[in-house]
Amino acid sequence: MLPEFKGIIFCITQFMQVLIFIAGCYFFSIAIFGWVKRKEDPPEKYPPQKKFALIIAAHNEELVIANIIDSLSMQNYPRHLYDIYVIADNCMDRTAEIAEEHGAIVYKRMNDVERGKGYALEWMFNILFTMEKKYDVVSVFDADNLVSSNYLLEMNKQFCKGHKIVQGYIDSKNPFDSWITCSYSIAFWMSNRIFQLPRSYLGLSCGLCGTGFCVDLEVLRKIGWGATCLTEDLEFTMKLALNDMKIGWAHNAVVYDEKPLTLKQSWNQRKRWMQGHADCAVRYLGALFAKAFKEGNLAAFDCAIYLFQPIRFVLIGMMTLLMWIQTVYPPSPFFNLAYVFPTGVWYVFVILQFFYGPLIILAEKKFNLKVLLGFIVYPIYCLTWLPITLQGFLSKDNKTWSHTAHTRVISIHELEKA
Repeated sequence: MLPEFKGIIFCITQFMQVLIFIAGCYFFSIAIFGWVKRKEDPPEKYPPQKKFALIIAAHNEELVIANIIDSLSMQNYPRHLYDIYVIADNCMDRTAEIAEEHGAIVYKRMNDVERGKGYALEWMFNILFTMEKKYDVVSVFDADNLVSSNYLLEMNKQFCKGHKIVQGYIDSKNPFDSWITCSYSIAFWMSNRIFQLPRSYLGLSCGLCGTGFCVDLEVLRKIGWGATCLTEDLEFTMKLALNDMKIGWAHNAVVYDEKPLTLKQSWNQRKRWMQGHADCAVRYLGALFAKAFKEGNLAAFDCAIYLFQPIRFVLIGMMTLLMWIQTVYPPSPFFNLAYVFPTGVWYVFVILQFFYGPLIILAEKKFNLKVLLGFIVYPIYCLTWLPITLQGFLSKDNKTWSHTAHTRVISIHELEKA
């Protein structure tokens, strides 16, 4: 190999290494603030006063729709202060009929052109705006969810404290069905504790997760929904950041989500996420960085860095390949992060990486033997993000909605008893 080419590869590798290292330090520095959970006011301190419209987006969900409605009907919150709506979106099964039987108000939507959850929600929000009945807050769920009985009490507390948009805690209703569901669950549990919680403590903006979130209806009127890409939650998060609106966090408002059972299902879902992520990065990354540096807006900067995260995964993969080439054809090094720190420090860093995840899960009171076994296969799940991210970015212009079928039939009684 030509010396000039070897030098170029080495320079690129070192640049990527520094970039990844800086981004890693940034995320780790924020995560520290979520290690110790602060004591919160009890929800009973804030008497129920907010009126909620609970919206369930459903597409052919006849197997699971009854359980989400039943769990919402059992909220520890005055029944006259909330209504349950189901969007039967392009349904070809009995979703609408079952929803009505269980007490939901059903709106049927048929649209073969504007397909997907984002379009369905925008359609439903416009209906709410014109209703004679008025609501303070709208809350969004997926049909496969189950909701803890204190959800509305906790959300009422957050809105009484002044928040306008709040994300709830996303848990898993089937964490041990397969190695994939266990890996998903670990990822979400860790995200709740070291991504969402510290941002709420630091006054940054948390991220919407697609379900289990609440928005003040006047905010929707003011800025509009307009989030119709494949990841409508991420798009709306970035839109809020550009409008100087922060997302709060309700750690005790728990929503149980169904995780995909197989690698194929997971691959398709995460590819859709990455397609939407790439789409949002192209449209919002520049504007967020511009806002961050012009106005000194830390929340906008943090959102921009989050949009950069999948690119970081790709850089890690490329760096690994280039480092392998370096190993075969080593150039004369002039800088390497490994030379900056003593060998002992690197060993400590590796050991901390091994125990970091389990310690976070232990703090979240989710740790057991099955979770410990899950951490053995969790690195494989993480590695699959690299090809998925590349595939998602390369196909970002494909806006076809990919529906994930939900089949895990379980009630809130069974889940909380377990």
